[in-house]
Amino acid sequence: MAFRRRKNTAAIPRTVPAFEHIVTEASDSFLWRLDDYPWERNVWNFHPEYEIHLLRKSSGVALVGDHIGEFGPGYLSIVGGGLPHDWVTSVQPGELIEGRDIVLQFDPQRLRGSAGLLPELRELEPFLERSLRGIVFHGRAALDGAALMERMGMVHGLARFCLFLELVDLLARTDEYALLSSPDFSPALDATSLDIIQRTLTYLFQHFAEDLKLPEAAELAGMSESTFSRFFQKNTGNSFSDHIAKLRLWQACKLLADTDIPITDICFQVGYMNISNFNRAFLRKHRMTPSSYRKLSKQRMTMRA
Repeated sequence: MAFRRRKNTAAIPRTVPAFEHIVTEASDSFLWRLDDYPWERNVWNFHPEYEIHLLRKSSGVALVGDHIGEFGPGYLSIVGGGLPHDWVTSVQPGELIEGRDIVLQFDPQRLRGSAGLLPELRELEPFLERSLRGIVFHGRAALDGAALMERMGMVHGLARFCLFLELVDLLARTDEYALLSSPDFSPALDATSLDIIQRTLTYLFQHFAEDLKLPEAAELAGMSESTFSRFFQKNTGNSFSDHIAKLRLWQACKLLADTDIPITDICFQVGYMNISNFNRAFLRKHRMTPSSYRKLSKQRMTMRA
């Protein structure tokens, strides 16, 4: 398949995100594509295919199952079949980040079915099982994996397939990884639930620094507070308050690392009403104070320079 770029078709995520149907060309064993951001499939979505995802540009929030974390350039992950996921970057109206993502999607049953003829493929089974929770890679594995993803865009046919095998072998063998989603995360994967969750997640991401209350989100979802609370917990793996806290602390980390804004100002900018609550929440999440996190971030930047 030739090098392909997906252009933005909607500045705002569509409100009816359904099951993503992935079509692979007859001449290919897997799908490789280069995506701009945003475009219509940048939503909380799922599909039976496995997805290896490289974030080439920008930073933002990684949502994988019940995991909420941050990503930056070079973030390499794999998401197993059926696990909802999304990678969100804050953009201005009309802003387009060209080539933000490289996405590789493959059917694991093709690999399993081929193991009868190519027994070496059986070695991938533990990796495929781990990937059902989502995995993020780091260190040399992430660097080498990203390079392989990039090289796939320059070739096609058998040459691309060989790079694919090299990539999955690398990711299967490395110990430079972390699991993302909890093993007991089990959302309701129907179109209606995904619609509600997508609209809710989008709203929370846009307004997490404000004084958000559960009744507002429940009203947006068209549910009672108790029903929405249970629904949100089941479909995101986090309580409403925990989700907001994770978004606020993600933004706080970004501001601590990338700016010299006083910590007290950051506290209020991300939605905390007093510095004591902010410090306690940050210490509980990161096991260090905001000032220690800023100092460590600056040291890392100096080491990389």
